[in-house]
Amino acid sequence: MAEEYCLVHMTGARQSADSFLKGLVGGTFDYYSAEHDEITIRVTGDAATMIGKSRVLAAVYGGAKHLWRLRGDFTLKKENGRWVMTGSEASTY
Repeated sequence: MAEEYCLVHMTGARQSADSFLKGLVGGTFDYYSAEHDEITIRVTGDAATMIGKSRVLAAVYGGAKHLWRLRGDFTLKKENGRWVMTGSEASTY
């Protein structure tokens, strides 16, 4: 089983993947749509990074729907032949 990793939400909040998924299920984060502007992937051996830029329609922490221009920076590593996410950080662009 992969180790737990920390996500950095667009609000700057640090949380575990489990906490983020509970927020999705519980309505803390409501995502309605995403249009991807750019995705860049770099692989070096058993490590990879992905940077994505997307326009996301979302309502977070009880706020109204808003169109966010989000950049997602992700790190991954290959474990037993499968790619596993090890980190995620979101910011605006």
